[in-house]
Amino acid sequence: MTRRALRQGDRVALLLPGSTAYVALVTALLRRGVFPVPMDVGLTASERADLLEELDPALVVTEQPHLEELLAAYPDDPDLGPPRGRPIHLTSGTTGRPKGVWSGLLTRDQSDALVAEERELWGFRADDVNLVLSPLHHSAPLRFAMGTHLAGGSVLVPGPFDPARVTAAIAEADEGRRPTTMFCVPAHLQRLFAHWDEVGAPDLASFRLVAHAGAPCPEWLKRRLVETFPPGSTWEFYGSTEGQFTACRSEEWLERPGTLGRARPGRTMQVDEQGQLWCVVPEHARFSYLGEPAKTRAAWRSTPDGPAFTVGDLGRIDDDGHVRLDGRRDDLVISGGVNVYPAEVERVLGELDGVTEVAVYGVDDDHWGQRVCAVVVGDVTDDVLEAHAREHLAPAKRPKEYRRLPALPRTPTGKVRRLDLPGLVAGAQG
Repeated sequence: MTRRALRQGDRVALLLPGSTAYVALVTALLRRGVFPVPMDVGLTASERADLLEELDPALVVTEQPHLEELLAAYPDDPDLGPPRGRPIHLTSGTTGRPKGVWSGLLTRDQSDALVAEERELWGFRADDVNLVLSPLHHSAPLRFAMGTHLAGGSVLVPGPFDPARVTAAIAEADEGRRPTTMFCVPAHLQRLFAHWDEVGAPDLASFRLVAHAGAPCPEWLKRRLVETFPPGSTWEFYGSTEGQFTACRSEEWLERPGTLGRARPGRTMQVDEQGQLWCVVPEHARFSYLGEPAKTRAAWRSTPDGPAFTVGDLGRIDDDGHVRLDGRRDDLVISGGVNVYPAEVERVLGELDGVTEVAVYGVDDDHWGQRVCAVVVGDVTDDVLEAHAREHLAPAKRPKEYRRLPALPRTPTGKVRRLDLPGLVAGAQG
């Protein structure tokens, strides 16, 4: 399994699908100060190799029997205390180069505070059953699953998202084992509601918490969410892999359509002169980017309320403290709740002979929120582009459309005018 015993501070890369044992292992390792690195099983071989070289894990787990063997060697024991930090989730930046979000090794007081604030906000309890819809390498679904597990509840992982499979998991659960909590993205809700329109909705009375995030939620979808699930059960929150900012009950949203709510307890939201949102967080919620001191410094600033960080999103805060998002970073595409950074996709496609220039952008999509599109300057064919993307990019990052322009639009300083691309493409087609 491993040539030596795992030690505090070691990293363990997890490259396999989520399961209840996956959640238990993440928790068990963190209680010991060993840091799991949840990774996307859809990564290509080259993506995986590059990341593992940088992460330098003590162990890479790729098979379920290996995971279960590791869990047997390092069982989840509440007597070891709370998790000593957060999993090292990978997030990209404007360079498109993934980097690990690193909480550091927390003290016992900090660890207790980390668990307590999640439990106080979301009310995790021993009789909860958390239904997992998203891959557990993402930070939000793993946070909800871990919060449930730490409270003594159980976690239900039906498998890759499929509306029929999720419906069966809800409808066929034994009494007392029916799901009570669920994290989802708007694309999940759209597919579930479309399926339920055809076959009928299951009994949803057991749900006390349905939280969504990850992409803008259309007003019609939000209203249907509120109508479908039990009163008071639905929430939206705004956050990132780096940290959580706000939380908002849907009833509050109905009174103030468009709000993302107020800052979570223990946090303060601020906005700077450029309209960029910053969040002051308690000590246990701070982070750095693993091996990236310059990017860490750029993400943080000192304020009278304490250190604050930003992920570059633009927004407003009204007199009552309600946060509204004016726009994501213009380089970011959010497709089905997955962050896709154009620079990473551009770097991969730009490796091809025949590609003179390439620019990637997002287009609104009724199903996924946005879909990834690419404008290519050069004489390479779509078939070649698609084959190269399949080999080197995970599915969410692959462009769904390729368009052509004789040259990319640029500012006087040479920056691609990414926001102008959809209009230029439409004009070229016309």
